[in-house]
Formats: sequence, C-alpha cells, structure tokens
Amino acid sequence: MAEIQTNGRAYESLLEKVLSMNILSSDYFKELYGLKTYHEVIDEIYNQVNHVEPWMGGNCRGPSTAYCLLYKFFTMKLTVKQMHGLLKHTDSPYIRAVGFLYLRYVADAKTLWTWYEPYIKDDEEFSPGSNGRMTTMGVYIRDLLLGLYYFDTLFPRIPVPVMRQIVSNLEKMNLPTKPSGSTGDMSRGSDDTARRPPSVKASLSVSFGQRAPHRASTRGSSPVRRPPPSGYDRNGGDEPQARSPRRSQSRDYYSDRDSDRQRDREREKDRERDGERDRERERDRYRERERDYGDDRRSRRDYESRGRRRDYDDDRSRHDRRSRSRSRSRSRSVQIEREPTPRRDSSNKEKAVTVNSNLAKLKDLYGDASSQKGDEGFGTRRDSSSEEVIKLGGSSWR
Repeated sequence: MAEIQTNGRAYESLLEKVLSMNILSSDYFKELYGLKTYHEVIDEIYNQVNHVEPWMGGNCRGPSTAYCLLYKFFTMKLTVKQMHGLLKHTDSPYIRAVGFLYLRYVADAKTLWTWYEPYIKDDEEFSPGSNGRMTTMGVYIRDLLLGLYYFDTLFPRIPVPVMRQIVSNLEKMNLPTKPSGSTGDMSRGSDDTARRPPSVKASLSVSFGQRAPHRASTRGSSPVRRPPPSGYDRNGGDEPQARSPRRSQSRDYYSDRDSDRQRDREREKDRERDGERDRERERDRYRERERDYGDDRRSRRDYESRGRRRDYDDDRSRHDRRSRSRSRSRSRSVQIEREPTPRRDSSNKEKAVTVNSNLAKLKDLYGDASSQKGDEGFGTRRDSSSEEVIKLGGSSWR
C-alpha cells in the first residue's frame, strides 16, 4: 500500500516537546498499547473524543484524549487508503478532525492543498474546542491551513511559497484568507486558552496519573480565568484600587514565573547535592576496594617472601648436609689410604724375621759354611765376588 508523502520529520518531533512528553507519560496513552489495528483506534475516537484540543480543560492538567489517539496514529504510519477512510468517515466529525490534524503534522506541505481541497467547503458542524463553540468542517480546515498556532500549540511551519499558493487558491474560490479563530487565537496567551498551562514549566509540573475523561462531564465545570473588573477591591471595599487590573495581572504572572524559577533552582541544587553524594559514595567504595586490594597484595607478598625464605633455608640445609657427608667420605678415604703402609712395613719385617730364623735353623742344622773346606759340602760355594751362597734342594737365599 502507498504511504502518505511526509515532511521527513520523525514522529517524536512532530509535536511540541512538552506536549509529546506529557502524552508519553500519561497512563491513558500507555493503555493504548493494547490497540493494534487502525479500526480499533477509530472505535476509541468514536467512544471517547468530544473535542480536539491538545490539553484537557479544568483541573485535569494533561494531554487530551484526541491528541493521545493522534500520537497513536503517528506510531502506526497510516497509508493513503486509511487516510481517505478517516477523512470520509460518517460516524463522528472528530474522527475526520483527527485525520485532518494528522495531515497537518505529518504530510508534506506541498501536498496539503491536494488533501484539503475536496473538503474546503464542507458544512458539517462540530465543536473543535472544549468551550462548545460550533463551526463547520470547512472553516476548521481553512484555519488549519492559514494558522500557525493551534490552541496555544505550534504547528509545523508551511514554507512561504506554498502558503502564497494556498492563499491564491482560496482567493480564486472566493473564500476568506484569514483565520476565523475556530482553532484558538493567532498568538499564545488568549483568554480562550487561559485554562491551559501558561508556560512550559507549568505544563511539566502537572500530574500524569489521571486518565483523560469524557468531555461531557467537564465541559461546563471549569470557568475561564479572567482578569478582575476595574475598581474591584480584593479586600471587599467599595473604593477602587489605585493600580489597574492589567498591571496586577502582569505582576501576578511575573511573580508566578519567579516562583517557578526559584523552584527550578532549588530542584537543580537538590539534584546536584544528590549527584555529589552519589559520587562521594562511589569514591568511598573505590577507596575501600583499593584498600582491600592493597591488603591482598601485601599478604600475597608476605606469603611469597616466606615461601622463598623457606626454600632458601631448605636449600642451605641440604647443601650443608651434602658438604658434611662429602667431608666425612673424604676423611674416610684418606684414612683408608694411609692405613695400608704400616701394615706393609710390618709384614716386611715379619718376613725378614722369618727368613733370619730360617737361616739360623739351617745353620744350626747343617753347620756354618765358613768353617768347612772350600771343596767339601754339597750345598755351599764361594764365587768370585766373595758372596756366600747356600743351596738347598734348588732353592737359594742371598
């Protein structure tokens, strides 16, 4: 399906920011999440809407039912066929009025005349505002095209060349080229709209916890605030006051504005103090974490240093034990090496003693060779070197 040619703006920025915030914060708009189809929204308009002003009147400070449903249409992005169904609907003029409002906010300014021209002389009567003032649908459409303000809210601006073309088309049709006032005054702060919030701050301070009521119960219950007549004594006296009502009203307005500013400054200071307290708590938590982390690091360093000291002591003790064992082994080896020498000497001495004793026995047994003749005896002789040799059975001793 073909979509409507739009002006390219996001639907969040089509309405004034204050009005958009109030709509999104209202409980009634949150209930509209349950409406999923185009026809369900139309049925809700038929059942609930009795005026097409942006704000509720009376003591119910909040967005109107019509504008909550209009914002619901913004989120649905209507097609061309659906828009024709709205503009030609015969059950309620407020369904048609919401359709024309949708085009004024969403459609491209160059296409507005094409949409509005078939209905520019429509004679169906209805009351756009909550004051019961009746007008025709054609007059209402002309005011939507020619006016920049709509019940103290601001419409998207139509480019000057496009506006000139619209005025020229109205002149060709012999229709008025000035707004008739069916959508409020051409500037903000008129008497007809004095019941609505006079400023952005006042509208932001309203309560959002109320559902938009049926307008039949509140239409005549909220009188319009008007300045007191000249000569009126607030204290009940008959003498007129020295100052004019206009000056009194302006002074009250500025005093309200100053009180609003003072409240805003106090709220800002409270927010700054709360933020400072939050930052201080965050810094305390950070310092506590750092302190805990430092304690953990110190305990970890102490544990590691104790572990290294134990390892060092263990290494020293093992080294000392190995050095002592090596020294004992070396002393044993030295002793073992030194002990065999005296044993060998004693064995030699014993052998020499044994030999001498054997020689003595042989001498005793066979006699001394020196006392016998040189040629006698079978066992002895003297060689050229005068060395005495004793022979016994092939063995000899020298």
